[in-house]
Amino acid sequence: MYREKLAENLELFDTYLRHAEFKSAGTIGLELELNLIDEDNQPSLRNKDVLGDLDDEYQSEIGGFNLELNHPVLQVAGRGLKTLEAGVADRLAKAQRAAADKGLRVASIGTLPTLTTQFLKEDPWMTEENRYEALSNSVIDARGEFVKIELDGRETYRQEFADIAPESSCTSMQLHLQVAPNKFAEAWNASQAIAAAQVAVSANSPLFVGHKLWHESRIPVFTQSIDTRTPELVTQGVRPRVWFGERWITSVFDLFEENVRYFPPLLPEIKDFVEFSDADAPKLFELNLHNGTVWRWNRPIYDAGDNGAHIRVENRLLPAGPTPVDMVADAAFYYGLAEFLVGENRPVWSRMSFAEAEENFFACAKDGIRARVTWPKIGHIAVSDLVIDVLIPQARRGLRRLNIDKDVIEEYMSIIEGRASGRANGATWQLRMLDHLAPGSRPDSPERREGLKAMMDAYLENQASGRPVHTWDVPA
Repeated sequence: MYREKLAENLELFDTYLRHAEFKSAGTIGLELELNLIDEDNQPSLRNKDVLGDLDDEYQSEIGGFNLELNHPVLQVAGRGLKTLEAGVADRLAKAQRAAADKGLRVASIGTLPTLTTQFLKEDPWMTEENRYEALSNSVIDARGEFVKIELDGRETYRQEFADIAPESSCTSMQLHLQVAPNKFAEAWNASQAIAAAQVAVSANSPLFVGHKLWHESRIPVFTQSIDTRTPELVTQGVRPRVWFGERWITSVFDLFEENVRYFPPLLPEIKDFVEFSDADAPKLFELNLHNGTVWRWNRPIYDAGDNGAHIRVENRLLPAGPTPVDMVADAAFYYGLAEFLVGENRPVWSRMSFAEAEENFFACAKDGIRARVTWPKIGHIAVSDLVIDVLIPQARRGLRRLNIDKDVIEEYMSIIEGRASGRANGATWQLRMLDHLAPGSRPDSPERREGLKAMMDAYLENQASGRPVHTWDVPA
């Protein structure tokens, strides 16, 4: 029955795409996942207490120590990015005040380094809501065995979990790019092509449960946490639910069709009727619910509100933090590059294989700003050089095309340039600071735990300063 509803939704979506008028593009949005910590920088399971003092721009996430901040959509032109930065800073400050009233603090970071394996294995790590328990149970039931986290970086980590607890460690910033349906394929293809560079310059998750692993460990941890496949299904080539994808597309319909064709339902909830918005746009409840259980790093979103429907790319691959100005610089880099690449006569994805884009993505997740990638007409190149010599100039041109004020462009692009030229971002700062505070320490040792606590104190102090991360000092 549910599969029939999905097929019905898919056909209705295809029909609607052919004739509908969608809401105009040019708007951007942002979601930011956060961590609640106590005075010892340990995760605090009191998100419901803090949320009780906040408005509906904040909501729970799967971990009892997680919050999510939702910034309203706005126009990107002119000084829109500065408005976004101020809005993120104001909302973070509001969350900090609500947490402080409970004796807690808020950390904006890709993976909270002071999390421990023991914490993630003990109840109750999860927010007490049925939807989160249903998701965890569905993943474990589909998999038929424990979740395995296996990572090799500067150190090695191997562990099994009885549920999807490691997913709660993965706190991200998600950018929204609203586009016209006839431009969606180009925008998604561009987003996939530049995903590696985005990860490289923004990496901020080098420590999973105190282990030095990938520069953006959040990406493989999230992938493995929500993997419904047994090792046998992996060997057979069954696609993972956290997915980079496998091909360039020609229409937004391609992605929704793949999601229905390749992925069995996880949360098969049905409405007995097809609901429409006041603007006669089908709401496609089942299709959107199913789409939400396939975690593409660039996810397609169809949203039918009462003022009309729109389509957007949800860019999900960036970590949270470190500061509002850093996060909006990451947003500027993404929006500018996407705009430029969509306007190219011979787009980069026509000159790069999809496999190369995927290899670049995981190379940058592992090695961050120090990775090497493959790029058309250039070949193998350090990603920092690619960013400085090719991508920043292109992003500047894209931002000018979006009618963003010149001084705004220069402010944010100078931050990206500073990171690339100094090979410095949140991940490199965390690793250097931990090496300074706890040199030669082993994972789970008292020295490592003390070093992680002191590193987080320094991180939060720098975060409160608002200075971009590439200017943060590490004592000699």
